Amino acid sequence: MTLSPGVGPRPSPPMPADRPPTAPASFHVLAKPSGPICNLDCTYCFFLSKEALYPGDRFRMPDDVLAAYIRQTIEAETAPEVTIAWQGGEPTLMGVDFFRRAVALAEELKHPGQQLHHTIQTNGTLLTDEWCALLKRHDFLVGLSVDGPAALHDVYRVDKRGDATFAKVRRGWDLLQAHGVDTNILCTVNAANQHAPLDVYRSFRDDLGARHIQFIPIVERDNETGFQEGDAVTNRSVDPEAWGRFLTAVFDEWVVRDVGTVFVQMFDAALASWLGLPASMCIFAETCGNALALEHNGDLYSCDHFVEPDHLLGNIMQTHMVELVASPRQRAFGDAKRDTLPRYCIECDVRFACNGECPKNRFTVTPDGEPGLNYLCAGYKAFFTQVDGPMRIMADLLRRGRYADELMGILRNAPRNEPCPCGSGRKAKHCHAR
Repeated sequence: MTLSPGVGPRPSPPMPADRPPTAPASFHVLAKPSGPICNLDCTYCFFLSKEALYPGDRFRMPDDVLAAYIRQTIEAETAPEVTIAWQGGEPTLMGVDFFRRAVALAEELKHPGQQLHHTIQTNGTLLTDEWCALLKRHDFLVGLSVDGPAALHDVYRVDKRGDATFAKVRRGWDLLQAHGVDTNILCTVNAANQHAPLDVYRSFRDDLGARHIQFIPIVERDNETGFQEGDAVTNRSVDPEAWGRFLTAVFDEWVVRDVGTVFVQMFDAALASWLGLPASMCIFAETCGNALALEHNGDLYSCDHFVEPDHLLGNIMQTHMVELVASPRQRAFGDAKRDTLPRYCIECDVRFACNGECPKNRFTVTPDGEPGLNYLCAGYKAFFTQVDGPMRIMADLLRRGRYADELMGILRNAPRNEPCPCGSGRKAKHCHAR
């Protein structure tokens, strides 16, 4: 594999001879090859302001940093599967050739028995047949940002001129489907679409034919720095109660017709909690610190949501990433998720599923005035409480070696005048057997 001319004068540090004992067996690094630079200007984007961290920078990952990222990721992974992950900004601004070099280098450096997984998150507006052919050839999982049907998507997801982008995103989606690329919808839930959960969900399921969906709440701090500071949010942010109603409305439709055919990350994560399995999303884990962000110049930050000077761990061109991940500073960052949980959360009936969610959202106070309550607490508590019955049934089915999708028949075929099996207390005809 040939890197671009001029690469070579900056060797990156080797893997330590002895793996640091505090290093997790696996961790995830989300690389941002174009930094915060994007061809769109989504009004709620928390990352566009990160440009101020690197004044005058070209925001192009050089090939020596590319090589260090891939080599260190591969050699630090103890599991047989290795994920090479790309995000932005908009990573496709780097061009197809950059990613050709990336996948070729990964194939060259992978260890015997290792399996590579390539992922990329994109707004989809720059995708072409050439792009999609590359993504398909190397089995990329593509996360495409869409906020629902055009009328909802285009409220905040606009280009640099303030123009709508849905048509271009839809074109990118259609190209991905035509090439058979594995795809996943990334949908933010915000002030514009929070009251239209079924319009959003059905547009993905029925219009796009999407089968994997992630819902991401927009909680945007209202400050001048763009950092996780202050306790005020912008008017674009999702309302906590509306967030809970959004998830519940989608769940109530999904649970009677789409279990096993449409995979909603939030529901899969909840089911894992009811099964007593490790959290599949870092936001619901008891501790965090194993999902980091790599800037274009090799700077490694504690988390994608904490790309801030106070959370800069170091640079992978100077210190191997496994040492940075294992550092006392990063371990303390991850442990703080558990250690700073308010008493109100510790005693909560749904703590096992929530664990206080993401630390970036813990800026409100509990009913008795203790700091550190999650802004979205009311929504999560309502959602997890509402889905308890169906989750228990699915978990029981799986433990008995059966299939979770059997729940759909249990709910739909319940005697209409009897209590719904979901445990809501309502008659089935007024609940899931409608």
